[in-house]
Amino acid sequence: MTERPMEYGSDLIVELMRRCGVEYAALNPGATFRGIHDSLVNYAGNRNPELVLCTHEEIAVAVAHGYAKAAHRPMVALVHDVVGLQHASMAIFNAWCDREPVLVVGGTGPMDAAQRRPWIDWVHTAHLQANLVRDYVKWDDQPASLAAIPESFLRAYRLATQEPQGPVYLCYDAALQEARLEEPVRIPDPDRYLRSTRLAPEDGAVDQLAEWLVEADFPVLLADRVGRNPSAVPALVELAELLGAAVVDTGRRHNFPADHPLDCSDAKEEVLGRADFVLALEVYDLYGALRAPVDRTTRQARPLLRQDVRVAHVTVGDLHARAWVHDVNQMQPTDLTVVADTSVTLPILVERVRRRLGATPGASAREDRRRFVEEVHRRTRERAGRVLQERWADRPISLARLAYEVGQAIREHPWQLANGRLGGWPRRLWPFREPDCFLGYNEGAGLGYGMGVSLGACLANRSTGRLVVNLQSEGDFLYTPGALYTASAHRLPVLVVLVNNRSYYNDEEHQEEVARARGRPVENKGVGIRLDDPDVDYRRLAESFGVYAEGRVEDPDQLAPALQRAVRVCTEERRPALVEVLCAPR
Repeated sequence: MTERPMEYGSDLIVELMRRCGVEYAALNPGATFRGIHDSLVNYAGNRNPELVLCTHEEIAVAVAHGYAKAAHRPMVALVHDVVGLQHASMAIFNAWCDREPVLVVGGTGPMDAAQRRPWIDWVHTAHLQANLVRDYVKWDDQPASLAAIPESFLRAYRLATQEPQGPVYLCYDAALQEARLEEPVRIPDPDRYLRSTRLAPEDGAVDQLAEWLVEADFPVLLADRVGRNPSAVPALVELAELLGAAVVDTGRRHNFPADHPLDCSDAKEEVLGRADFVLALEVYDLYGALRAPVDRTTRQARPLLRQDVRVAHVTVGDLHARAWVHDVNQMQPTDLTVVADTSVTLPILVERVRRRLGATPGASAREDRRRFVEEVHRRTRERAGRVLQERWADRPISLARLAYEVGQAIREHPWQLANGRLGGWPRRLWPFREPDCFLGYNEGAGLGYGMGVSLGACLANRSTGRLVVNLQSEGDFLYTPGALYTASAHRLPVLVVLVNNRSYYNDEEHQEEVARARGRPVENKGVGIRLDDPDVDYRRLAESFGVYAEGRVEDPDQLAPALQRAVRVCTEERRPALVEVLCAPR
């Protein structure tokens, strides 16, 4: 891959990155991987992988997380020994819960105590350093010899990218990185190790699903993480159209076109209440998805299905589990669970359904169902339009108006929403059609996620020209404001719309519920939660990092021109831009 001969252990590690096609390595520098750092720069020439400088390991891993979501392949995040790994742990957890492949590479030691410097090498060295994150990575390893490095790296890459995907952690002794290669180390052909098939369903299981779908009076397709593989989205559309079935897209990825007449995502309670068969497709929390919103006081959720409704689930989720964290969620009874990849299953299921429909009467009933579903869709879209008009002139600015104006500002450009939901308003008002137009939730719900993930999406879109949009809450932003340095230094043209309600508002609502239930003063709900004293000047903060900034926008009629100027900076100057907007909390 490179004309320069490998001389050190770290050259070998970097050569493996290159041969596996790793494009980027995000890092906050650290002495325990100084060997790898040197090899990335002076052996590989800072190309493939290219270094991406971050001000915090949480940002570095979040960048790799966002890149994986947008590019559908992993990049490296370098973390410095015990301290860097602890800083990175929250972002690793987010990637674990999101089932995304991240190659976390760390240094440690020297493990040989005789080679350690006083103090610093001792406090930054751990036995079984991976114990810090072992409960939320797919695999970890610390090879003890140069000869063991190639197999270890290839195994880590393969396990990270096989479904269900997830982060892995590789730890390299500083002394091993800096050891000379006294004899050649053979690097096997990565294709012999990394090529593998996706999980296919049992043939009889697909026939059973097709039979239930065709026989049902009102089937509902419940899609959650189908869109993590873009090829599955057209197959889901085709299946829905064949059946005239209602589709509920939960929004954890972009699974189904929001303006399709069979989309009933905003009418979940109505269509699930009518269903006699639900086909769930890679649903992260099936128990929760089949229930109404949780009551904040009781923490309980009302079931939406009748007890006689048949439920089937196509998922690889059960293959992704640890005992430490309960991200397996509450178990939901099903009539059939098909352990398979939805991107493999859906095209097969489409053909089986088409075949059965050709041999089954009932076309008029299906047309009646289609017309009913289309009417439900029309009503939900009209309702969204009415709410937008009712809250058009609100001050603070409504989330609906903000979503509308951002959508108008970006509509002439190919775009990708990397972070932020604004209460679901972008999906209601933007043309959510193309696979990957929305990268979904922060599944781990650990704050500090949005900026790094959006920058990773920018890296993935360097060659596509897509405008990456980050609808960034200010509370999450304050965890990792240093990400603006990375955006500016690497000229990553992200559009950051800073959604400022001057509060960790979700917790205000919790405190209000508790106060009401206990008969205590509700007006104290913001104590220890509000972010209004000091009132942070986000524009000046962004400008100090060299980022173009607008705001604070408080007048809704000033939104459009501010956003248009910021979009021009991103698309024409190819620089990051931030627009701060004072918003209503809901």
